[in-house]
Amino acid sequence: MQGKLTERETATLNLVKNGYENPEIAEELYISRSTVKVYVSSLLEKLGARNRTHAVYIAFKNGIID
Repeated sequence: MQGKLTERETATLNLVKNGYENPEIAEELYISRSTVKVYVSSLLEKLGARNRTHAVYIAFKNGIID
């Protein structure tokens, strides 16, 4: 893992874990869709994940989310 996730990245990841798509995440967190894309890209990079599913797996494995 390349860096600690921010609070917003973790919130985004939890919504991804629950099956939310970017528009739904944006609505839930009161942010723009482009900001969601930035958060998802950042958390993928920090976790070293290939995609959203892989990010959730890595986060579970490392105790970042439950």
